[in-house]
Amino acid sequence: MDALDELLDGAPPRVAVVGNAGAGKSTLARALAARLGAEVLDLDGVYWEPRRVAERRDVARAHADVAAFCDARERWVVEGCYGELIEPLAARGPLLVWLDPGTEACLRHCRARPWEPAKFASKAEQDAHLGALLAWVAEYDARAGELSRGAHGALFEAWTGPKRRLEREPEGVVA
Repeated sequence: MDALDELLDGAPPRVAVVGNAGAGKSTLARALAARLGAEVLDLDGVYWEPRRVAERRDVARAHADVAAFCDARERWVVEGCYGELIEPLAARGPLLVWLDPGTEACLRHCRARPWEPAKFASKAEQDAHLGALLAWVAEYDARAGELSRGAHGALFEAWTGPKRRLEREPEGVVA
């Protein structure tokens, strides 16, 4: 049994992955989806207005998009920093994975991140925002609100379904 099989052992074919930016959520979500034969929803795509840096979408629309994605599939993986969008998924019974590899790993992953065309018009534009992203990632322990370590920990503790906290990516999952 490999690390992904161990993570999924006894879990439903639905997974919600939460954690800091740069934690490896997208990489883990893709690996889990491949193993489950599932589709992935990156919550950045429903939380933010497309191609508008740091402009949040209407909250009700974001929630409706997440619900529609999950309701249309038996197997899914949802990933993101947004506890507010993940918490309502508890009623659908997924495995919650809190990916929490530590701030230094998150910063390292952010520095190595390839261009994300869904978020930025060019790699140069993405790189221009890297300093702000690194500063934000470094504040995970200190910041307040739904995107903080405290909020992710509270979500994890309150989750009544299956859950796992990972302090590193599973063996064999490479960013």
